[in-house]
Amino acid sequence: MSFDDDYAFEGAAPAPARDNNPPLSISELSFALKRTLEERFGHVRLRGEISKVNRHASGHVYLTLKDDKSAIDGVIWKGVVRGLGVQPETGLEVIVTGKITSYPARSSYQIVIESMEAAGAGALLAQLERLKVKLRDEGLFDPAKKKALPTFPATIGVITSPTGAVIRDILHRIAERWPCRVIVWPVVVQGDAACGQVSNAIRGFDQMTPDGPIPRPDLLIVARGGGSVEDLWCFNDEGLARTVAAARIPIISAVGHETDTTLIDFVSDRRAPTPTGAAEIATPVLADLRWALSDLEGRLSRAGARMLEDRRTRLRAAARGLPARPEDLLALPQQRLDHAASRLGSGLHRNVAVHERQLAVAAGRLTPGLLRARVERGQDRLRGAADRLGAALQAGVARNERRLLQTAGRLSPAPLHRRLDQRQARLEALGVRLDGVMPRRLERAEDRLAALSRALTTLDPKRPKPGFARIENADGAMIASAAALSPGQEVRIVFGDGAKGAIIEGEGPAPRPAPTPKPAPRPKAPPVGQGDLF
Repeated sequence: MSFDDDYAFEGAAPAPARDNNPPLSISELSFALKRTLEERFGHVRLRGEISKVNRHASGHVYLTLKDDKSAIDGVIWKGVVRGLGVQPETGLEVIVTGKITSYPARSSYQIVIESMEAAGAGALLAQLERLKVKLRDEGLFDPAKKKALPTFPATIGVITSPTGAVIRDILHRIAERWPCRVIVWPVVVQGDAACGQVSNAIRGFDQMTPDGPIPRPDLLIVARGGGSVEDLWCFNDEGLARTVAAARIPIISAVGHETDTTLIDFVSDRRAPTPTGAAEIATPVLADLRWALSDLEGRLSRAGARMLEDRRTRLRAAARGLPARPEDLLALPQQRLDHAASRLGSGLHRNVAVHERQLAVAAGRLTPGLLRARVERGQDRLRGAADRLGAALQAGVARNERRLLQTAGRLSPAPLHRRLDQRQARLEALGVRLDGVMPRRLERAEDRLAALSRALTTLDPKRPKPGFARIENADGAMIASAAALSPGQEVRIVFGDGAKGAIIEGEGPAPRPAPTPKPAPRPKAPPVGQGDLF
């Protein structure tokens, strides 16, 4: 082994030389950059346009700020979001204040936003227009949802600052026009806390009850004096607008001057140009109401007087049409009644005579041959019915016998005998009923025949009734008319109890013509309300 080899393998190994540029870990570098950024840019103000707004479920808001060349991520922690003067929306140009930091997990830097404000009036108005479109699409501006204002409010609630000219003008105007109870809910009307206090006041009034210690107002007025767009911006808050739209009490918005317009003007039930105008809209004029009431009372009195005078005139006109004496009203009807009563007896006699003539005509048509024909027809119908009944009974018995013979082969003797016995019993019962019915029917027919025979006997001209006689010639033939007689002819007059001979002497005196009855006078038309006696 050489000297060099001995030197190489004997003794401890020499120590390595120290490195003056040690390597860093990724975490060391990331946190070093984070500290550097936070120390160097611990407080910055940036102006840019918001894009990519992401509201996380944890309550944090993540967004991006950009201009025409660059962009930076931003984060707003949950505790800061509620206190922002302007809520982040996509497209809004804002000025933010915060600190620059990094997010080591993605090796990116971002700004932690601590405050945010709109970058000028133009940006605020653009944000307001976008919010208007959103609420209009949801129907919060629909006129059909507006509540009607009470005509005569008993209690009015006012939400405004307790100091300043606004509340004094409202109270003075209400006291002058319509003295009523006014409840003031003091709030601040400018700044970040204004929208929350006004919303709480509206909800507080809405939760009151009409019969509570403090009665719920019939109407609310939200009022504020004039100011710049920034001063009035709290009344453009989305949450306040939704609270106004959801209120049960009608609300009049009176924010700023006539040229100022805020978001609650669109969702409220009525907009007033000024706070004083709101007081005038909310209340009627008591003096005008008194004058109108007085005018109505006068018109009512005049109308009543005219109506009474018209009734008096009509009453006097009706009185002039009446007779001087009340009994004159009944004179003419009484006269018509007496005239009708005088004609009643003769009318009844004429009626009886007409019916007697009709009876005589009917009796002349009732001849013995007619009665005899009716009796014979009745007897024929009775004999025909009896013949048909006997034939029907025989046919029924024969039909039953055939059916019995047809079913005899299919039935056992016992049921057959039972059915045969039943049929035999029914047949016997029918025979018994027929034996009982036929004599009764024959008796009734004989009775009717006897009655008709008696009627025929009474009408027989061979046996005249008392007071009547029959004239016969020498041959015994009946003479029915005077034209068949001649002077000197012997006749025989037959009475009911005997006969006497007589000779016709000649023409007798001409019979007196029957007086021609005078035509009955045509009755006058009965008056209205009185019936005809005939």
